[in-house]
Amino acid sequence: MKPEENYIAINKDNWNQRIAAHLTSDFYDHESFKAGNSSLNEIELDLFEDLKGKRVLHLQCHFGQDTISLARMGASTVGVDLSDEAIKVAKACAQELNADASFICCDVYDLHHHLDEKFDVVFTSYGTIGWLPDMEKWAKVISHFLKPNGRLYFVEFHPVVWMFDYDFKEVAYNYFNTEAIVEEQEATYADSTVEINAKAVSWNHPISEVVNNLIQAGMEIEVLNEYDYSPYNCFKHTQKVADRKYRIVHMGNKLPMVYAIKAVRK
Repeated sequence: MKPEENYIAINKDNWNQRIAAHLTSDFYDHESFKAGNSSLNEIELDLFEDLKGKRVLHLQCHFGQDTISLARMGASTVGVDLSDEAIKVAKACAQELNADASFICCDVYDLHHHLDEKFDVVFTSYGTIGWLPDMEKWAKVISHFLKPNGRLYFVEFHPVVWMFDYDFKEVAYNYFNTEAIVEEQEATYADSTVEINAKAVSWNHPISEVVNNLIQAGMEIEVLNEYDYSPYNCFKHTQKVADRKYRIVHMGNKLPMVYAIKAVRK
């Protein structure tokens, strides 16, 4: 069996291996989060309209920091993730903090077998769609779970970033979704000192693939923004240019690093 045919099991193992390191990392600073700090960034906060009283579906939620941060803003939230270890942590954290957040462990494409509800908002962000092979199916999931006039808030690393090798010295990958990318991973972005031994199967998705599939699924794009920084220090050779703003040292502000979409279900 080719790895891409078994990508769900491979990637689930990958993310399960990362959880312990992520929980103790400075990157996620989980103790400060539990003490009240929000995990959300300026980019997504600028997209949001008032979330008080809204029902929010958070796709690929990891161990739930953003899901709970959204609940702290007055929303009632449901987080979904492939990793059962991540969901265990998310559920325990929500219970400890008495947050209006529940969690489901499943593959995004299989969510309709686990959830029968329409939402005011779907949210997903940072390092999510690269783990999914098919943007048409992804967009249909979003449209399916949104109420009429419901909104998608989506923030993702820019596909140009994923073209480069890990040192950002040369173009190593195709901008377009031509094939699965199968790699061996020995460390995790949140703490490079922690060793893991996991395969990863991912796909690059150009912005046109994302936008056109959202449109075909009945979504109307209201905002498409691009940013010349990352709010996360998760790449090699970065420099901090402002609070929660990082760039690749030798790229400066020449590289698009993140993009954001706000869309409404027609």
